[in-house]
Amino acid sequence: MTNIRRNIFKASFLLGMMLFLFGCASYNDMIASYYKQVSSGNYTDAQKELEKNKLLQKPRNKLLFLMEKGKIGHLAGDYENSNRYFNEADQLLENGMGGAMDAVVGTLVNPMTQSYKGEDFEKFMIHYYKALNYVYLNQTEDAIVEARRISLQSQEQGDKFNDKDSRYSKDAFSLMLQGLIYERDGDVNNAFIAYRNAAEVYLKSKDQTYYGVKMPLELKQDVLRMADKNGFTAELSRFEELFGMKYEQKNEPEGGALIFFWENGLAPVKKQEELFFSLIKGSNGDLFFTNLGGTIVIPFNHAYSNSNFSLNGVESLRATYPKYVAQTPYYSGATLANGQQTFSFEKAEDINELAFKTLEQRFMKEMGKVLTRLAVKKSAEYVLRQSAKGNGKDGKDNSLLEGLGIGMQLYSLLSEKADTRNWQSLPAQISYTRIPLKKGPNTITLSLKNAGGADETKTIEVNGTGKLQFYNYSTLR
Repeated sequence: MTNIRRNIFKASFLLGMMLFLFGCASYNDMIASYYKQVSSGNYTDAQKELEKNKLLQKPRNKLLFLMEKGKIGHLAGDYENSNRYFNEADQLLENGMGGAMDAVVGTLVNPMTQSYKGEDFEKFMIHYYKALNYVYLNQTEDAIVEARRISLQSQEQGDKFNDKDSRYSKDAFSLMLQGLIYERDGDVNNAFIAYRNAAEVYLKSKDQTYYGVKMPLELKQDVLRMADKNGFTAELSRFEELFGMKYEQKNEPEGGALIFFWENGLAPVKKQEELFFSLIKGSNGDLFFTNLGGTIVIPFNHAYSNSNFSLNGVESLRATYPKYVAQTPYYSGATLANGQQTFSFEKAEDINELAFKTLEQRFMKEMGKVLTRLAVKKSAEYVLRQSAKGNGKDGKDNSLLEGLGIGMQLYSLLSEKADTRNWQSLPAQISYTRIPLKKGPNTITLSLKNAGGADETKTIEVNGTGKLQFYNYSTLR
């Protein structure tokens, strides 16, 4: 029996060390070669790195793989294949992922072993890239369908929360994009509704700022312009008052207009942080977790425990949780010029802010699950060790139970790992501006201010057709 205990200990130690070494590396570390190619603009090499990355080939990471493939296809200008992958990702989300076994694996090991289900803002960004792809492919009807699906996504997201005012229950940028797509199609009624819905999100927020984004002046002008085009005089007056500005009718540019999206920087990466808690019984008998400083108090979830649960076996708990680390963009500012006027960009979506705030919002709920799971594991270890002691008193060899207890303790300690996965190729921020076009050829110049304070320029040619056009440019470093 002594040999059995020794073998169990050795096996547990080796497994634990493997898990520990694996646990030291974040998701970002494990896809670093792909990430490097993305930030360098080497999209062909980035696609090759995706295909050979073993971690992203695992079934539990299928959504991440599809989103990254879709994004790289978009950046490379392969819009048709890009949407093939994004549509597959969409279908995966609609069908649902995981299930009972997936939850069990996450409970017994760690959340990193579960199927990645995506952040809420990542799901909205799928619509953004799909819509642009359809526009660039001249598939107007498909772009309109994608615009409509933004409303369904917003409704689904809003249904998740009771306190919608303080939660990320709508994506203002997606609603603005929806309005732009409708306007491009000449549907001024739906364009007004979408712009109005986006404006309402800002108006309901403190200081008209929603997750790091101040309501763009362009959006205000779009609301007023579409209200006027529809003949909605009452709505026009209402929003003039709300915005504190007077609408002035202007002639439409002969060549139409260009909506230019500037995607700057890279999304924050997730790292693992360690937190220490104790399980304490309150004066009324309720159990709760508290950190060392007593600044965090989280109720114990009894749904995870059973009659064998022992508070005596639970002392201090080491919990892991993801934290975002922002990356400083290489470019600090940009302007757009058409040869006659220079236009500034306005921030439309702040992925950095969304990532930090939405993770913070779900901290208490998710940490409660983590701590309760750890407490139940610790209790099981305690019960096993106590059983071993009991057997020893009866004169029986308790080596097997003792070895199992040690193995379980090592496994629980070293297998604990936070989920550090996220859609890495998203930009840190998206800014936009509307620039008028003349009929026929237009030379548009993008001026970028880099980290050294110097200006860099990029020139694009746009043919003014009298309609609204889109263009997005990425500086992902």
